[in-house]
Amino acid sequence: MSDSVALDPVDLHILRLLQNDARTTYRELAAEVGVAASTCLDRVARLRRSGVILGDRLCLDPAKLGRGLQALLLVQVRPHRRELIGPFVERIRSLPESRALFHLTGPDDYLVQVAVADAADLQRLVLDEFTSRREVARVDTRLIFQQWECGPLLPPVAN
Repeated sequence: MSDSVALDPVDLHILRLLQNDARTTYRELAAEVGVAASTCLDRVARLRRSGVILGDRLCLDPAKLGRGLQALLLVQVRPHRRELIGPFVERIRSLPESRALFHLTGPDDYLVQVAVADAADLQRLVLDEFTSRREVARVDTRLIFQQWECGPLLPPVAN
């Protein structure tokens, strides 16, 4: 069963534009997609109600906030049981260094993107917040040299 929502070309164009710049006004969106501003407002409201648009996000430069080193932490949790997972996830999500958290399949259970000041701060984070936890069996660290944003997310093209 699919949770996808039926989207027409106007909806897709609106989504593409908003993903490129969420601050685009309804008037600018409407002019770009060729509909009235009120129609554009209604369409965006419908996309929000249906859950296609989850929210708006402000992107910050971690380096300009004193967090110039980013890393990916592959974390193995043992035993991998629900009663341990909930508190682990909540703790990691609460850390100011945490940028994203993914629950994975395979040998590693979690992938955590973090932003820290420097290598010493990364070491402190891994030792004090990850490996000090009883349920964390292993942490494998990968530094991020560079990161790129990718194009807008749109539904697959039907063949």
